[in-house]
Amino acid sequence: MAASIMAGIPALKELNADLRHRMDGTVATFQANLASTRTGRASVHMLDQVKVDYYGTPTPISQLAQVSSPEAQMILIAPWDPTILKEVEKAVRSADLGFNPISDGKVIRVPVPPMTEDRRRDVCKHLNKVLEEHRTAVRNVRRDGNDALKKLAKEKKISEDEEKRALEEVQKMTDEEIRRMEELSHKKEAEVMQV
Repeated sequence: MAASIMAGIPALKELNADLRHRMDGTVATFQANLASTRTGRASVHMLDQVKVDYYGTPTPISQLAQVSSPEAQMILIAPWDPTILKEVEKAVRSADLGFNPISDGKVIRVPVPPMTEDRRRDVCKHLNKVLEEHRTAVRNVRRDGNDALKKLAKEKKISEDEEKRALEEVQKMTDEEIRRMEELSHKKEAEVMQV
């Protein structure tokens, strides 16, 4: 990307950094969502969004157990505290991921059934819904940035020309982040639909 106009204006330097940070955070959250989306193969990231009630605190499974994928169609969960085996099993079962965990008293095996064509389509619909939510989040960051720019211009801290150029830069930043998320989504969709 070309040099930032906003970064060169002292009054806008902090706003520019804040907007970039918030937009990058939204894209990172979207990437984490994609990683946890189910494809045809088992992945330890499928359980990233699953929280276990551990002494009254919703805790990610990865903080309570060793999670591995020894086979293409199996996830293995080995809790460090064997007393929470039932809670982990219950959390995986109730996460609405379509998994049926099996406990042997020490570890939990989570067979990952092959995806049907209908399930693949449902996953793609879900991906599109998540993408739209994150697009909206990026647009909300843009709105906040535009409001801040208009306020600075109203207070005469920046000129009208600087405001106009900064508004254009915020729009470019927004378009760039949305395009990045759409590319990631299309790649993941192709991966999901691959049999």
